[in-house]
Amino acid sequence: MSSEEGYVKHRVDNLLGTIEFFHPRSNSLPGNILSKLAQTIEELGQNENVRVILVKSAGDRAFCAGASFDELVAVSNFEEGKEFFSGFARVINAMRKCPKFIIGRVQGKAVGGGVGLASSVDYCFATKHSAIKLSELAIGIGPFVVGPAVERKIGTSAMSALTIDAQSWRSANWALEKGLYANISESTEEMDEGITELVSRLTQSNPEAMEALKKVFWEGTDHWDDLLQKRAALSGKMVLSDFTRNAISAFKSGKR
Repeated sequence: MSSEEGYVKHRVDNLLGTIEFFHPRSNSLPGNILSKLAQTIEELGQNENVRVILVKSAGDRAFCAGASFDELVAVSNFEEGKEFFSGFARVINAMRKCPKFIIGRVQGKAVGGGVGLASSVDYCFATKHSAIKLSELAIGIGPFVVGPAVERKIGTSAMSALTIDAQSWRSANWALEKGLYANISESTEEMDEGITELVSRLTQSNPEAMEALKKVFWEGTDHWDDLLQKRAALSGKMVLSDFTRNAISAFKSGKR
């Protein structure tokens, strides 16, 4: 995977496994990046030299722009659509089932699937620039796959507000108040200092206790393997509609 196509890379240092993803289009998430993200989370979750995982994106402006519009437009049948959205399902389920705490680093705006990623980590750091938006309805679909993760984190009312008002940004402070973010910093430097401090404490904590707590935090989600696949099928069907194709094309051309 070349840097022009985006990448997912990781490293392990002092019991911390760091996963970084990048795509030149505001860190959007095409299928190859989604697949590699899920695989890497699963691998680090089983790595005995890792006690805590940090998920971050490259750059200093956008955390994640969500689904790749290029791939959405290219979907030509139901199976392709279901497979694309299944990529988000696999990442969320990999985070859910990972036996290690996952820390999120959100340095900038998060849209759609990016909000889903931020909702699926166990503790999320952000900066004041990290506004969020669930834009799916504006392009003719809905946040069906990421919805359970978002709703679990911020509640049905807040998730409904994000979903219905699909073209409005919500501030980082709003996301903090609703529980999506656990910590907001004025700058990336301040955020990274906070991450370093927390990670230092967690890597010295009892791994058995952290694994048991992780299971407690995610109680009641054992059915998500099946649920998120059903949601992926729903999205895969919807993305084929003329309404959605026209809406995506309008977004890509800057007309909406």
